[in-house]
Amino acid sequence: MGRSTRTPARLGGVAVIATALLVSGCSSDGDGGGDAPRPGTSKPSGSSSGDGDSTATAPPAKGSVKVVKTVATGLKSPWGLARLSGGDLLVASRDTGKIFRVDADSGKKTELGTVPGVSPGGEGGLLGLAVPADNDKMVYAYFTTESDNRIVRMLYDAKKDKGSQLGAPDVLLKGIPKGTIHNGGRIAFGPDKMLYAGTGESGEGGLSQDKDSLGGKILRMTPDGEPPGQGNPERDTVVYSYGHRNVQGLDWDEENRLWASEFGQDTWDELNLIGPGKNYGWPDAEGKAGEKGFTDPVEQWKPADSSPSGLAVAKGSVWMAGLRGERLWRIPLKGTEPSAEPQAFLEGKYGRLRSVVPDGAGGLWLVTSETDSRGTPEKGDDRLLRLKVT
Repeated sequence: MGRSTRTPARLGGVAVIATALLVSGCSSDGDGGGDAPRPGTSKPSGSSSGDGDSTATAPPAKGSVKVVKTVATGLKSPWGLARLSGGDLLVASRDTGKIFRVDADSGKKTELGTVPGVSPGGEGGLLGLAVPADNDKMVYAYFTTESDNRIVRMLYDAKKDKGSQLGAPDVLLKGIPKGTIHNGGRIAFGPDKMLYAGTGESGEGGLSQDKDSLGGKILRMTPDGEPPGQGNPERDTVVYSYGHRNVQGLDWDEENRLWASEFGQDTWDELNLIGPGKNYGWPDAEGKAGEKGFTDPVEQWKPADSSPSGLAVAKGSVWMAGLRGERLWRIPLKGTEPSAEPQAFLEGKYGRLRSVVPDGAGGLWLVTSETDSRGTPEKGDDRLLRLKVT
């Protein structure tokens, strides 16, 4: 369906203290990653100046997007999105603190419960959700409290009455800086079974370069919230990369490389290829600065065209949801390099686009974001869409 013409506004922007940066890694270092290879080690990673993967097959230069179905409507301030093993979705409501299960076929919404302690305001509230691939009975959430941002996990019992299916939250990590803006919030389990989190610098740029702060970082931890290298003094930290402004999207490609979308300020939004211990420049560099010691983004956009939120990898391409840009970007890859110019889809058709995740069958789930106080909601907003992509 189409939408009326709009002029969207720009979206601006411990239990464990990170004391040392994770500087390198291998899949056999006994950090609890199981048999899965550790992200960032199976293929080269870093800036767009790398030589990429010469054996990779690039996807077609021109792709396509088709909205197969509007599965659910009437979602209020949706933010986090996680797929259960059976295909249904969990959706977090940023401003109410509630989590809903959405039937992937019928769109029926069932309230699991309200996460206690959520303090919405500005860009804060109940944000990211994650579910382990092998355990649908555990739900992880990233949210803003009165004092900080934190990550918790909760038991999920679908047999209980609706509204009371969530157990008491177990705090895994607290002390992530909070602000009216730049709270980060995306969490996801990697192929190494570790939990990753993208944080923001809460509007204080200096925190991004502060190695003792959890702000402006990508974090990596065990499912219990512990540093993966616990017991190794050089790796006893949850900080995976730093120098970020406000990380919003996380996903891995088929070679277990981690990709992240990030808000810039007034000049460049970024798609970054994440490597352990790397410095992505903020606030000293924005976009492709080419400065020694900083890792440049793989792609960059003007904020009016993007203001990226969620990110997913499917069909050999990165798919990045845009808020201010109100479009879904496709970045086809060959190894660590774009293989063709990015393409934009759905421009202006559904308004602000917040979260996108793979549907497990080669397509995507996409959630809009018109009811977050920054959009211009219309009847039916917000929506959960199922996409066929090539």
